[in-house]
Amino acid sequence: MDKTTITQNLNRVLEKTDFKNLGQRRQGKVRDIYTQADRIILVSTDRHSSFDRIIAHIPFKGQVLTQISRWWFEQTKDIVPNHIIAMPDPNVVVVKKCKVMPIEFVLRAYITGVTGTSLWTNYQKGQRDFGDFQLPDGMKKNQKLEKLVLTPTTKSDEHDRPVSGKEIVAEGMLDQATWDSVSGIALKLFQRGQEIANGKGLILVDTKYEFGQDENGNVVLIDEIHTPDSSRYWKLDTYQERFDAGQEPEYFDKEFLRLWFREHCDPYNDPQLPAAPADMVAELASRYIQIYEQITGAKFATDLDTPLVERIEKNLQQFVL
Repeated sequence: MDKTTITQNLNRVLEKTDFKNLGQRRQGKVRDIYTQADRIILVSTDRHSSFDRIIAHIPFKGQVLTQISRWWFEQTKDIVPNHIIAMPDPNVVVVKKCKVMPIEFVLRAYITGVTGTSLWTNYQKGQRDFGDFQLPDGMKKNQKLEKLVLTPTTKSDEHDRPVSGKEIVAEGMLDQATWDSVSGIALKLFQRGQEIANGKGLILVDTKYEFGQDENGNVVLIDEIHTPDSSRYWKLDTYQERFDAGQEPEYFDKEFLRLWFREHCDPYNDPQLPAAPADMVAELASRYIQIYEQITGAKFATDLDTPLVERIEKNLQQFVL
């Protein structure tokens, strides 16, 4: 899809849904969640979350997230089973009900970021001890770490809190055996993601995973995987040259929009945020589509005629209670 088509459809966004007879509704940061007795319906909207709030609505984003996750779930199901039951609509997944682990497993291969929980933000403030690992003095932004690091956070709709593996076990969030097992799975998933991304001309910089347990206590990968929302991607062939020159990498994610908000407001504390510029919204939508096509090898296709809510409601009729 070209930039002109995207620009012509900037108002074609799914801000929220409120479907009846699909179960109890809850609104997450990006997804609308409908809970039934033994399954959950996840509708990916076009809401764009950063700094613990919604900062914009990006056309086609919900579909891109859903379809990229679908592709990655297939590429990693030999490492860990996932929660997918059905995908009745480009923006929707129907998933197994699991007991959700209260931790986000954040894997990082580089020191970067501008949010309050990012490595670079805390490193700049003088932090060197990150609980499960230490970093040396003298590091530069976007530098590759000597080894992959896991920086878990608590799960919250308001504000995620960084925690170490020791704290997770000590506070009873997970027992030691579960922590050891799931952190190992997360590492394998990230290594698989890095390998595949490199083959597509990309660097998988960092990502987060969420896990649950099924009725038999088995670990299940939930939520999403390796999407532009949960992951940071850089262009592989220009990274080293740009890093050596002190330049930012070529991004394929939402970092440039985060940077714009950081420069134009206090995104954590200002009660009202400025509207994201239309050209930046179009650019981010274009990047989401581009990375979908680069990763999956498929052309992005969508129905531009049927209203989004109408299409989704029709496709979910089979799941009405």
